[in-house]
Amino acid sequence: MKSKDSIATTRSIIESDIQNLEADLNNDATTKECLIIKPVNVWMDEAKNRPIPNMLFSELWYENEVCILYADTNVGKSILAVQIAQSISSGIPIKDFKLEAQPQKVLYLDFELSDKQFEKRYSIDYNDHFIFHPNFLRAEINPMLDIPKPYKGPEDYLIAVLKGIIKKHKAKVVIIDNLTFLQNDNEKAKNALELMKQLKIITKEQNVSVMVLAHTPKRDESKPISINDLAGSKMLSNFCDSAFAIGKSTEDPKHRYLKQIKQRNTEHLYHTSNVMICSLEKESNFLGFRFQFFDSELNHLRQQTYTNLDERDAKMKKLLASGLSNVATGKELGMHESTVRKRREKLEI
Repeated sequence: MKSKDSIATTRSIIESDIQNLEADLNNDATTKECLIIKPVNVWMDEAKNRPIPNMLFSELWYENEVCILYADTNVGKSILAVQIAQSISSGIPIKDFKLEAQPQKVLYLDFELSDKQFEKRYSIDYNDHFIFHPNFLRAEINPMLDIPKPYKGPEDYLIAVLKGIIKKHKAKVVIIDNLTFLQNDNEKAKNALELMKQLKIITKEQNVSVMVLAHTPKRDESKPISINDLAGSKMLSNFCDSAFAIGKSTEDPKHRYLKQIKQRNTEHLYHTSNVMICSLEKESNFLGFRFQFFDSELNHLRQQTYTNLDERDAKMKKLLASGLSNVATGKELGMHESTVRKRREKLEI
């Protein structure tokens, strides 16, 4: 049986070894090695000293995240992104959405609209212009830019100097509109991946929150939006912390819906059964999204067409006979649950 002195000595040696190990590991972390290895409790202690991320746009985007917002062309990605940028820069939440962060400087890299097109969107026939918050900075690619020789084009150069641009303008939020500015088809995927890698590094090193806008390729509008609808989905999604999409409703041409696709700081709230229905409205001189209600995504998808009703009924009977519920059957057929239920009653299935 060991004495109290022996136990105390052993404990002291163990504590000393842990301290030395932590010191060695901390030194290793600064040597740019592949892995930064520390005891789990050290990671926990370091995390305790960092602030809890605040919501920037409800549970869809938090501080210090790389977020992807994607949708088809002309659905309203840029409109929503500008609305979010104005909200964050002013510290005023969009009605019915949550904003926990204090006002922050936002850098909006606009590769979509010209300044005149932007002016039209946020004015009344080029008069009575909307006044944005001074924290909101907008940038375009300089067409007269003389690209240094080592770089292949403005995209390659932008990726290389992005950290310096953010530091120079003291931006805490960066919105890139959008990935299609990488115009060289052969280099597009490579540059998009490199950009996402750089943005991930920036969020860590400079405590910056980033949103990247992206297009969806041609998709089947009768099916729910998924991560597979994001161009280069597997590649890009690995480098983002959160992602959400905008869908166009078939119920009302003015309606759009927001669907949560990927999340790390929260539970999955805005899924297929609970998307956020918004209307696209221009109030005076500001075009934006206005929340209306929550609903099932299935109610806003294009209904699949069949050559005849008998063909659809036959498939419905087969699905129901296999044990699927009305909801699951409707999802397979591109129909709402209530339509399946009513048809089932009529056919006495």
